Amino acid sequence: MLRKKRDKKRDKERERAFYENGSKLHEKLIATCNGRPIPIRSYSCEELQRATNNYDPSCFFHTGMLCDWYNGSFEGRMISIKKYRRNQRDYLFTDIAVSAKMSTHNNVLKLIGCCLETQVPISVYESAANGSLSSRLFNDTSHDGAQQHEREPLSWQSRLKIAREIAHAISYLHTAFSRPIVHRDIKTGNVFLDQHGVAKLTDFSFSISIPEGETHVEDVLCGSGTQYFVCPHYLATNYITEKVDVYSFGSFLLELLTGQKLQYLFNTTDYFNVEDLENDRKRFTINEVVDPAILVGEEGSVVWQQLQAVLRLALICRKKDPEIRPDMVDVTKELRKIERFIL
Repeated sequence: MLRKKRDKKRDKERERAFYENGSKLHEKLIATCNGRPIPIRSYSCEELQRATNNYDPSCFFHTGMLCDWYNGSFEGRMISIKKYRRNQRDYLFTDIAVSAKMSTHNNVLKLIGCCLETQVPISVYESAANGSLSSRLFNDTSHDGAQQHEREPLSWQSRLKIAREIAHAISYLHTAFSRPIVHRDIKTGNVFLDQHGVAKLTDFSFSISIPEGETHVEDVLCGSGTQYFVCPHYLATNYITEKVDVYSFGSFLLELLTGQKLQYLFNTTDYFNVEDLENDRKRFTINEVVDPAILVGEEGSVVWQQLQAVLRLALICRKKDPEIRPDMVDVTKELRKIERFIL
């Protein structure tokens, strides 16, 4: 009898959460997608529990600023599941809505559906079989599951391909819609790799649209909060333009190039300092800058030209004056040229 009452209470709570979350998500989808219907599958709590063996720790593969990620299997298909750790529904609904809008892009982690029965909805995506770029790049297990064992370092050509793919995803975000969308949290932890090594941009929680006819939108600082990724102009004015993402992408390129987290590059005593590099790049050779793992087996003048070109591009993207920075369409074109050896 007591169990029946508990089950009835649980079912009522789930039903209430489903309608409340569904109403808010519908509202967000209409606002974000201009009323265009986007099919999103609805999952039950039990389905996702079965998919992850009740969120067994062995299924966990990455933790973000607000959420944890799990791998699972549902109806013979591998999936990735995103659980927010606390009630951040405004960010979560933005994430779902923008993910749905961007799901047709090959370099965005495809949203499959969500579970609205829980107080904080759970999102379901295509499989990110090779985990986060940050864990692969830094062999960092502090934010990743136990199964993320040490792997072979990423080759230079793989890093260049990832840079171009993510640049294309960001440029699409900026240009494909009547209201440009600014991601605001571009970093290696928000890029995943699928089973084929294709880069997938994810986590649109902090994304914001620039109104039609406007050049910027104002909002307080949010995102990773990592000072080395945050545009100084945004930090000083709360003005958000597409150039906010360009600055962060420059930082992203530096981490790909050096194999080091930016906070270490700014504070280390036994490695070059990024501020010195930006102020006087001529003092440094490419040998001092790049990840030594890149140089293993990579020989020839073309590789050196590519490395130098990417370094130049990273530093231009990180210029303090937003007007000097290129837009992401030009960044993507430049990376394509570099990848094709047309320098």
